[in-house]
Amino acid sequence: MENLYDVIVVGAGNGGLVAAGTTAKNGYKTLLLEKNNLPGGCATSFSRGRFEFEPSLHELSGVGVPGNREYVYDIINGLGAEVDWRYEKNMFRAIVTGPDGYDVTVKSGIKGFCQSVDDVVPGSKRKVMKLFKLAMHDAKALDYITRKKGKPNKLVMALRYGNFMRAASHTVEEVEIALGIPEKARNIVNTYWCYLGVPTDELNCMHYLNMLRSYVQFGAAMPAKRSHEISEALVDAFRKHGGEVWFNSKVTGFLTDETGRVNGVEVNGKKLYAKEVISNVIPNNVFNMMDLNKIPQTDLKLANSREFGVSVMTIYLGLDCTREELGIDDYTTFIMNNQNPRVQHDTNGLYIVNCLNTVIPESSPKGTCTLFFTTLCYGKDFPKDVNPENYKKYKNEIAEKYISEYEKLIGKDIRSHIEEISVATPATFARYLDTPDGTIYGYRLSGWDNLMSRVAHEAKEFTILGLSFVGGHHIRGDGYCSAYYTGSFIGSRVVRKLKAAEQAEKEETGK
Repeated sequence: MENLYDVIVVGAGNGGLVAAGTTAKNGYKTLLLEKNNLPGGCATSFSRGRFEFEPSLHELSGVGVPGNREYVYDIINGLGAEVDWRYEKNMFRAIVTGPDGYDVTVKSGIKGFCQSVDDVVPGSKRKVMKLFKLAMHDAKALDYITRKKGKPNKLVMALRYGNFMRAASHTVEEVEIALGIPEKARNIVNTYWCYLGVPTDELNCMHYLNMLRSYVQFGAAMPAKRSHEISEALVDAFRKHGGEVWFNSKVTGFLTDETGRVNGVEVNGKKLYAKEVISNVIPNNVFNMMDLNKIPQTDLKLANSREFGVSVMTIYLGLDCTREELGIDDYTTFIMNNQNPRVQHDTNGLYIVNCLNTVIPESSPKGTCTLFFTTLCYGKDFPKDVNPENYKKYKNEIAEKYISEYEKLIGKDIRSHIEEISVATPATFARYLDTPDGTIYGYRLSGWDNLMSRVAHEAKEFTILGLSFVGGHHIRGDGYCSAYYTGSFIGSRVVRKLKAAEQAEKEETGK
């Protein structure tokens, strides 16, 4: 064998970066491979003219605040990566157009959030507070289940986490109705459903509450220099720990030995070998690069039975005027055609407008601002008649639709101020990320494949020896924070495997 490493990590997305940093920090010879010329996957940035845009990040939960940090901060900081965090003053502004609509700005902090909902739906505050009390309880239960590798003590669960057991199998809507939360208040509370890509009458309650609590308790955070700042900081930390990174190096094959154990990869025409391989690449793609005869049928069936998660269409605008001139005070504005998340999902009736300048004034040149328009879509729903010849026309029509709607809503001219514009579709993300259907979130967390099911059966997820997966397609599903978590979780597991193998070898040698 040539070029033997302890660990090879394929893909420098969020999960891959943290996994590589974790194994390198623990003294293991680690190689990180990335097909693009920059790290981060979606966690990067790109420039158009004098503007720098953030491809996907809206904000991060799980960071916490000085003096009260949470797991995302601990993971990144624990690897020796330093990030200049900024914080959003409000959670979001939610605008529902049409009959029975509303326009509410929701404050951060649990008390502030509940009061904001009560201002619109008087008498709902106490019931929404109960939901957050359940969310705090559930966060502890999920952590316990994860630490026990999906095999928690039944007595502990019954006595200590009884409320979790009662609510865990239900949807968000079912639990909220059981708590007596009025429909309008539920719709405001559930505004964030789109961040998980599954409407709340289908979404597992524990999944949503875990995310909501994390956002609301300490507010949303974002890096001062876009998410590329996080990616670069993690790469720098990885190198300081002795890690080796190759960019412009697309893996074209996953190697196996005679037993079926993954023991390396093929990249740039070379075969590189390792004791453990960690993939930030979605299993469907990995299996297409392996000998099918070496893949357990259960693993193939699992990958093929899952539904790909949501992708997005995003319009990036660099404007030659300030946000103040446009009257924009909120970083995140959700604009919906109906109060109900199910209707929003089924009619594509929701889009999000972000203005980074409200949190980071220097994020664009003086006298300017940027706006990002994002709407959810699925790659499978991409119009079949779009081809290379009319693709530009299709993107222009998308931009015209959302910009025109937003202009009417705020009563301001946007188009005459556009200096730079770029439009991304699922095809854009499929090309850059190399994901099926352009999914940015891995597999859809719904039905039998919800968060609780994945956590409970994590040990049986994919069973190929020598191969581990991290990223949005793993147990925690979509989002930057989930990817950081899985990178740390799997990276630490691989470290334990390697240490156990070393100990076993010492004992064998001693004999």
